[in-house]
Amino acid sequence: MRVLIVGGGIGGLTLAQGLLKAGIDVKVVERQMEKSENLAGYGIHIDKNGRHALRSCLSLSNWTRLQARFSSAGTQLFFRDTQLRVLAEKDDAVLSEKPSLEVERSAVGRIELRDALLEGLSNPSSKTIQWGRTFTEYTQLEDGQVRAYFSDGSHEDCDLLVGADGPNSKVRQQFMPNLNRLDLGIQAIAGRYILDDEKMLKLPTELTNGSLNNIVPYGKGWMFISSWGSKQTNSKDQHYVLWAYVVPVDRVAWTCEETDLKDSVLRNISQWAPELNELVNGTDPSTIKRLPIRTMPNLASWEPGNITLIGDAIHNMTPMAGIGANTALRDAEVLTRCLIDVAAGRLGLTDGVGVYESTMRRYANEALKLSTRNAINACEGGMAQRFLFRNFLRAAHSFPVIMRATLGRQIE
Repeated sequence: MRVLIVGGGIGGLTLAQGLLKAGIDVKVVERQMEKSENLAGYGIHIDKNGRHALRSCLSLSNWTRLQARFSSAGTQLFFRDTQLRVLAEKDDAVLSEKPSLEVERSAVGRIELRDALLEGLSNPSSKTIQWGRTFTEYTQLEDGQVRAYFSDGSHEDCDLLVGADGPNSKVRQQFMPNLNRLDLGIQAIAGRYILDDEKMLKLPTELTNGSLNNIVPYGKGWMFISSWGSKQTNSKDQHYVLWAYVVPVDRVAWTCEETDLKDSVLRNISQWAPELNELVNGTDPSTIKRLPIRTMPNLASWEPGNITLIGDAIHNMTPMAGIGANTALRDAEVLTRCLIDVAAGRLGLTDGVGVYESTMRRYANEALKLSTRNAINACEGGMAQRFLFRNFLRAAHSFPVIMRATLGRQIE
């Protein structure tokens, strides 16, 4: 069995590691010319599902090296008002009644994670990953294989074609032409506040200690804040705070120039705590980006075959639940296990792909629902609705039974 993965992102590389570890013939083709091209340096929080997937797919030595690059992001998630007063605290260790080490989030830089996933795949003696090859289309061959074509006129034949090529997946566009992302009419404006000794003194500890903070104003809008610290001594911007201001599109016009984004956010948060204004005002404008918030719809079932999709290629979701990357990692683990069963003769290829896809749709649809609901709730309604929501947060903070039944629910 030969597997061809289109796309060398987190999901595609994790899948390649898992298949290579299992002795399954696999190749990754990536349109970028080199591993660091266009790779954003923002961090990722790896949850228990993501850690389980990485531990399963990586070799022991690679997993051990990757763990050394993790830093703890704790188990707490805070909801605060615009003056930084606590509305609610969600602690996964308390809610799950499990040890903190089991349920904590592990923070790692995106570049650091990708470097770890490339180990053993991109050395000169290995042909597992090939750079600078842009997928264009595929055709089904008479012998049951798939032929993938590339912009340079070359092609590759495989038994299974896996689209891991992101939210604008070329594989998905041909395989599922009617499945498209939905624009929610929401935008995120995100920036990075670099922490040095002087700037550390300007922000309170709760914004720099790695915990996750959600700022809940009256009226429409939301701000997410988290700090990151790299364990790589030669890493640029080793310690920073990432903030993302989420608002309806009409609150900060799309005609606003990129260089004016900081001022637009500052006008909207002028009455917030001075520390939050410092966070935005002290951000280098070159790090501030604006992203439209889009999501896949609920995934209906389809007939399995010799083409499948993982990660953002099939379930691109809003960042408002913080689980997109972890869901892609989970895809890689589940598909690896199914293909191991195919290689061992316990399942046919179509059956194995079908098991993966039915399993994936279950947890992916839950993640899509949660992330979409969070994004819409952050931007809809007026002051009365937000007043009720803030009172709900206070109730959840005071009564564990409410917290467990609402904010504390987990995706299984």
